[in-house]
Amino acid sequence: MFDSLYLSFQYLYWSRPSGPPAPAPDGTTRKFISTPKGDLEILVAKPANPAPGTAPVVFLHGGMGSAWVWHEYMRFLAAHGITSYAVSARGHGESWHPSYLRMLYTTSKRDLSDDFLAGIKAVQDWEGGDVVLVGHSSGGGLSQFLLSEGDVTVQGLALLGSIPGSGSVAVNDNWTRLDRWFNLRLLLHFGHSNSPLSHPFLVKQVFFSDDYPETKLADFMSHMSRYEAFGWPLGMLFQFVDPKKALLNIKGWGVGNRLLIMAGTEDKLMTKPIQKQSAETYRTAFSELVREAALEAKDEPIYNTPGEGDMDNIGHGVQFAWVPGAGHHLQNDTAWEVGAEKLLEFLRQL
Repeated sequence: MFDSLYLSFQYLYWSRPSGPPAPAPDGTTRKFISTPKGDLEILVAKPANPAPGTAPVVFLHGGMGSAWVWHEYMRFLAAHGITSYAVSARGHGESWHPSYLRMLYTTSKRDLSDDFLAGIKAVQDWEGGDVVLVGHSSGGGLSQFLLSEGDVTVQGLALLGSIPGSGSVAVNDNWTRLDRWFNLRLLLHFGHSNSPLSHPFLVKQVFFSDDYPETKLADFMSHMSRYEAFGWPLGMLFQFVDPKKALLNIKGWGVGNRLLIMAGTEDKLMTKPIQKQSAETYRTAFSELVREAALEAKDEPIYNTPGEGDMDNIGHGVQFAWVPGAGHHLQNDTAWEVGAEKLLEFLRQL
């Protein structure tokens, strides 16, 4: 029993990190912006030869992540002429860290949204215009939340393995079904937020494909946050996004599809039914907005598109794509380049 429980305290932390920041990933530089509560990390990847007419990209990480999780995508986009930025919310990466108790019990979804919003606005100031927003997992949830609340406008939105705006109850059910000792282990870990990801086996099982190498897994775990805010997932349990309001704060409709929904085919959390339902929700909202003349755009029927895996399609304002063989962290999994190519294709047609 206890072998399959994977009960370990080796990877649990109860205090803030100390010491100087780790070096920025290869191909990136690091900036910090000041907020009323503390400094936030932003990684930057600028191309040697910028592609004309392309908007900069801002990446938002999910739970336990940081700006670092985007370094492969950032280098890839820079090699193709696109500037990108990645923001670390408080308690993640090299941004300021609340104490353990403050992070777990008093940090809200709104607090983390405000951190991401500060990063987006900083990039808008630096670049002189709106950006394309790319969010993963819970960061994808907050991307939708910011647009739904009218806090920001963007030129495009890409949701990668994202929590749906309709709520994450099904996502949580998937996790507890995948890990039968989830609740017992959490109890034995005294309610530590990182309990479900407190062992390499658990991280690989939840985040990656079966062929993800152990050497890379250790490096990934070294960049995971030390503890996480319970207010982030709890604030997304039930519907927290109005899809019409979110779509209305994406600008430039009429030229290209402005929303990309993409996930790994082996994602055990944001499974195929969840992603398909998310795409259907936004497609329905888009069609209604066009009929109501709230959006000036052509409402095209769904049609299949070429792409790795032959499962992708476009229609009703949404580009829907899969990364064959990738798990939840599709941007870091072994097939990450397939997803990067599909994101690049989306950016180029905006």
